[in-house]
Amino acid sequence: MDPIKILWADDEIDLFKPQLLFLKKKGYEVTTVTNGHDALEEMELKKDIDIVFLDESMPGLTGLETLSRIKELQPSIPVVMITKNEAEDVMEEAIGSQITDYLIKPVNPSQILLTLKKIVDEKRLVREKTSSDYQQEFRQLLMQINSGLDKEEWVDMYKKIIGWELKLDESNSEQMGEILAVQKREANAEFSKFIERNYLDWVAGDEAPIMSHNLMREKVFPHLNKERPTVMVLLDNMRFDQWKVIEPYLSELFRVEEEDYFYSILPTATQYSRNAIFAGMWPAEIEKHYKDWWLNDSEEGGKNNHEADLLGKQIERLLRRKDIKWEYTKVTRTNFARQMQDRALDFLNNDFSVIVYNFIDMLSHARTEMEVLKELAGDEKAYRSLTRSWFENSPLYATLRRLSERDITLIVTTDHGTIRVNTPSRVIGDRDTSTNLRYKLGRNLQYETKDVLEVREPKEAKLPRPNLSSSFIFAKEDKFFLYPNSYNYYNNYYRDTFQHGGISLEEIICPVIRLRTR
Repeated sequence: MDPIKILWADDEIDLFKPQLLFLKKKGYEVTTVTNGHDALEEMELKKDIDIVFLDESMPGLTGLETLSRIKELQPSIPVVMITKNEAEDVMEEAIGSQITDYLIKPVNPSQILLTLKKIVDEKRLVREKTSSDYQQEFRQLLMQINSGLDKEEWVDMYKKIIGWELKLDESNSEQMGEILAVQKREANAEFSKFIERNYLDWVAGDEAPIMSHNLMREKVFPHLNKERPTVMVLLDNMRFDQWKVIEPYLSELFRVEEEDYFYSILPTATQYSRNAIFAGMWPAEIEKHYKDWWLNDSEEGGKNNHEADLLGKQIERLLRRKDIKWEYTKVTRTNFARQMQDRALDFLNNDFSVIVYNFIDMLSHARTEMEVLKELAGDEKAYRSLTRSWFENSPLYATLRRLSERDITLIVTTDHGTIRVNTPSRVIGDRDTSTNLRYKLGRNLQYETKDVLEVREPKEAKLPRPNLSSSFIFAKEDKFFLYPNSYNYYNNYYRDTFQHGGISLEEIICPVIRLRTR
């Protein structure tokens, strides 16, 4: 391998002979100059320089001026500023000019070597350390997954898996990433068994976690305050890992007061979970009390058109306050988002504002339909990256930046998550059977029993029953339902797409975050 080539510019370069000798012994190739003009000339002559060490206080062309010119020649080259000057403004200007590191004279050989290691080998060292750490924890995670976890322990396990996914993303540890993906599939297999054993007991009220139908009562309403506006942002289809990639942006504006969770009801689909959130009721209760506001799967029309009405009824029922000023806003198109951004400060006139933002859901559906998005979000890592890029440049983030100028409580949550499906499971139903790939509602359904949680009596899950013989099935793990007709075509079409409605860690365990303006 070719030696690392360093250009070192310092008007007192003779004082660094011990350091230069040390670097030579370590295999680095160093070219020295005593001023900025010579440094620039070397940069133009030698196109293979890897790193620049640059004195800040050289006569003639200063270090900062030289730095600016170097960045014009090679914007991505690492530059280490070396100086006697500890003035804060000089440091800030150097950092703002995109230096890679900053060393204060006198510098010893070990400091220089550490800086070089950070620049040249950091990615490799981080990758090796991350892989080593995951290997050490692999067996422990495996034992925990198979140890009969309870509802809180499953949340902790899911967060651990996400934590490792994000670390391996950063370190580009592809081999370890593949091993973790296998471990995640094992976790989902055990989690599906856990849900199968406990879900109907939870519905009956036995030691249930916070779920969709009581999310507002438990995690939102207690924090409403007439002295400080509360804004709730519900990002449709947002998983815990997607929350973690947008968290750094919000943490610059807000202080995270609580990162908590709830379990989405089944089906983990917008029609059921989000209506349950805003109604504060199970779907069967919504159908009973507000029949005109509920449409079953087979009925024509929008299934979530009455969320604001349901929210209003829940506020009346639970808060019993006539003076609370609230507002509901749903953003499903870009022009709506721009309008919301323009009137951001209007939300401050309310005690409670709800913003439902549909972008992540649209992204997952568009990825199924559009080949270009399949390329851009080809796997979990890319899907997270696309989520991060969207949020950073979104009208929603711009709106929240404006709101952060005032003292508010911000609650960020979702209705359900989504999972990348890979394993087809055959199902047969009549033409009135629901179309969702992760759950089916229909009569006389035929299916692979091992692949599903079956609910023959929908009332046991507090779900509507359109017909006397209607039943539900929910896909476990990464399964997706296909009919025998055109099986291979639809298998190729839907495999490796993000879907929701069934049972998985990603779909069921949902984030609910409370933040306060810094």
